[in-house]
Amino acid sequence: MVKINGNVENVDGQKLTDYLDNSEYRPGTFVVEINEEIVHKEDYEGVILHDGDTVEIVQFMGGGC
Repeated sequence: MVKINGNVENVDGQKLTDYLDNSEYRPGTFVVEINEEIVHKEDYEGVILHDGDTVEIVQFMGGGC
């Protein structure tokens, strides 16, 4: 099981890019951190999610007052 943004999901063994595509994140609008380490966008394709990983996906939001 992988903890993603506080939710436990059964995605161990899945590529990070596949998870992001299936979760409908828009390219260029988020940053991914795995086990407290920022993952560079050029490395997403080679990252495999492992049992016990903690993933934070921070999405940029526009707006203001």
